[in-house]
Amino acid sequence: MKEIERLIERAKQVRANAHAPYSGFLVGVAIKALINGKEETHLGVNVENCSYGLTVCAERNAVASAVASGMKMGGLEMVVIVAESDHDTTPCGACRQVLLEFAAPEAKIVIYNEKNCSYRLFSLLDLIPEPFLARNL
Repeated sequence: MKEIERLIERAKQVRANAHAPYSGFLVGVAIKALINGKEETHLGVNVENCSYGLTVCAERNAVASAVASGMKMGGLEMVVIVAESDHDTTPCGACRQVLLEFAAPEAKIVIYNEKNCSYRLFSLLDLIPEPFLARNL
Protein backbone atom coordinates (compact mmCIF):
# COMPACT_ATOMS: atom_id res chain seq x y z
CA MET A 1 0.00 0.00 0.00
CA LYS A 2 2.90 2.37 0.61
CA GLU A 3 3.78 2.24 -3.11
CA ILE A 4 0.21 3.17 -4.07
CA GLU A 5 0.16 6.03 -1.56
CA ARG A 6 3.50 7.36 -2.85
CA LEU A 7 2.27 7.29 -6.44
CA ILE A 8 -1.03 8.95 -5.45
CA GLU A 9 0.92 11.80 -3.88
CA ARG A 10 3.08 12.22 -6.99
CA ALA A 11 -0.02 12.24 -9.23
CA LYS A 12 -1.77 14.75 -6.95
CA GLN A 13 1.23 17.07 -7.13
CA VAL A 14 1.63 16.92 -10.89
CA ARG A 15 -2.12 17.35 -11.42
CA ALA A 16 -1.68 21.04 -10.57
CA ASN A 17 0.32 21.40 -13.80
CA ALA A 18 -2.46 20.14 -16.08
CA HIS A 19 -3.45 22.49 -18.89
CA ALA A 20 -7.25 22.37 -18.91
CA PRO A 21 -8.52 25.91 -19.58
CA TYR A 22 -11.59 24.70 -21.50
CA SER A 23 -12.97 21.91 -19.32
CA GLY A 24 -11.37 22.84 -16.00
CA PHE A 25 -10.96 19.07 -15.47
CA LEU A 26 -7.42 18.50 -14.20
CA VAL A 27 -5.95 15.00 -14.33
CA GLY A 28 -2.61 13.84 -12.96
CA VAL A 29 -1.02 10.43 -13.56
CA ALA A 30 1.94 8.64 -12.05
CA ILE A 31 3.09 5.38 -13.54
CA LYS A 32 5.56 2.85 -12.21
CA ALA A 33 7.56 1.26 -15.00
CA LEU A 34 10.43 -1.17 -15.30
CA ILE A 35 13.05 0.44 -17.53
CA ASN A 36 16.39 -1.23 -18.17
CA GLY A 37 15.90 -3.42 -15.09
CA LYS A 38 15.14 -0.48 -12.79
CA GLU A 39 11.78 0.75 -11.48
CA GLU A 40 11.07 4.35 -12.42
CA THR A 41 8.17 6.74 -11.91
CA HIS A 42 6.91 8.84 -14.80
CA LEU A 43 4.29 11.56 -14.61
CA GLY A 44 1.70 12.98 -16.98
CA VAL A 45 -1.07 15.56 -17.08
CA ASN A 46 -3.85 16.25 -19.52
CA VAL A 47 -3.03 18.97 -22.04
CA GLU A 48 -6.09 20.50 -23.67
CA ASN A 49 -6.16 22.42 -26.92
CA CYS A 50 -8.80 24.79 -28.25
CA SER A 51 -9.11 22.29 -31.10
CA TYR A 52 -10.44 19.58 -28.77
CA GLY A 53 -9.29 16.69 -30.96
CA LEU A 54 -5.68 17.70 -30.29
CA THR A 55 -6.06 17.29 -26.52
CA VAL A 56 -3.76 14.65 -25.03
CA CYS A 57 -4.74 12.67 -21.95
CA ALA A 58 -2.54 12.43 -18.87
CA GLU A 59 -2.20 8.65 -19.18
CA ARG A 60 -0.76 8.86 -22.68
CA ASN A 61 1.58 11.67 -21.66
CA ALA A 62 2.96 9.56 -18.79
CA VAL A 63 3.42 6.55 -21.08
CA ALA A 64 5.19 8.71 -23.67
CA SER A 65 7.57 9.96 -20.98
CA ALA A 66 8.37 6.40 -19.91
CA VAL A 67 8.86 5.26 -23.52
CA ALA A 68 11.20 8.21 -24.13
CA SER A 69 13.24 6.93 -21.16
CA GLY A 70 13.40 3.42 -22.59
CA MET A 71 10.30 1.56 -21.39
CA LYS A 72 9.45 -1.39 -23.60
CA MET A 73 6.26 -3.39 -24.02
CA GLY A 74 5.49 -5.20 -20.77
CA GLY A 75 7.33 -2.62 -18.65
CA LEU A 76 4.29 -0.80 -17.29
CA GLU A 77 3.57 -2.08 -13.76
CA MET A 78 1.14 0.41 -12.20
CA VAL A 79 -0.88 3.45 -13.26
CA VAL A 80 -2.30 5.90 -10.74
CA ILE A 81 -4.88 8.37 -12.04
CA VAL A 82 -5.92 11.33 -9.89
CA ALA A 83 -8.89 13.56 -10.65
CA GLU A 84 -11.68 15.28 -8.76
CA SER A 85 -15.19 14.34 -9.80
CA ASP A 86 -18.50 13.03 -8.52
CA HIS A 87 -17.55 9.74 -10.22
CA ASP A 88 -14.33 7.77 -10.53
CA THR A 89 -12.32 8.84 -13.57
CA THR A 90 -11.24 5.76 -15.47
CA PRO A 91 -9.07 6.04 -18.61
CA CYS A 92 -10.77 6.74 -21.92
CA GLY A 93 -10.81 4.00 -24.55
CA ALA A 94 -7.75 5.34 -26.40
CA CYS A 95 -5.75 5.47 -23.17
CA ARG A 96 -6.84 1.96 -22.21
CA GLN A 97 -5.50 0.68 -25.52
CA VAL A 98 -2.18 2.52 -25.10
CA LEU A 99 -1.82 1.26 -21.52
CA LEU A 100 -2.55 -2.25 -22.71
CA GLU A 101 0.22 -2.00 -25.32
CA PHE A 102 2.86 -1.43 -22.63
CA ALA A 103 1.40 -3.14 -19.56
CA ALA A 104 2.85 -6.14 -17.80
CA PRO A 105 0.22 -8.90 -17.42
CA GLU A 106 -0.18 -8.13 -13.70
CA ALA A 107 -0.30 -4.32 -14.12
CA LYS A 108 -2.64 -2.49 -11.76
CA ILE A 109 -4.70 0.63 -12.37
CA VAL A 110 -5.44 2.83 -9.36
CA ILE A 111 -8.24 5.40 -9.70
CA TYR A 112 -8.01 8.04 -6.97
CA ASN A 113 -10.87 10.48 -6.46
CA GLU A 114 -9.73 13.66 -4.70
CA LYS A 115 -13.31 14.64 -4.00
CA ASN A 116 -13.88 11.75 -1.58
CA CYS A 117 -10.19 10.89 -0.91
CA SER A 118 -10.55 7.25 -1.86
CA TYR A 119 -9.22 4.92 -4.50
CA ARG A 120 -10.25 1.79 -6.37
CA LEU A 121 -7.92 -0.83 -7.78
CA PHE A 122 -8.41 -2.46 -11.19
CA SER A 123 -6.55 -4.69 -13.60
CA LEU A 124 -6.48 -3.67 -17.24
CA LEU A 125 -8.65 -6.66 -18.04
CA ASP A 126 -11.27 -5.22 -15.65
CA LEU A 127 -11.33 -2.09 -17.80
CA ILE A 128 -10.94 -3.68 -21.23
CA PRO A 129 -12.20 -7.27 -20.93
CA GLU A 130 -11.77 -8.33 -24.56
CA PRO A 131 -8.61 -6.49 -25.55
CA PHE A 132 -7.13 -6.02 -28.96
CA LEU A 133 -3.51 -7.14 -28.62
CA ALA A 134 -0.49 -7.21 -30.92
CA ARG A 135 -0.94 -10.97 -31.21
CA ASN A 136 -4.32 -10.27 -32.88
CA LEU A 137 -2.54 -8.76 -35.89
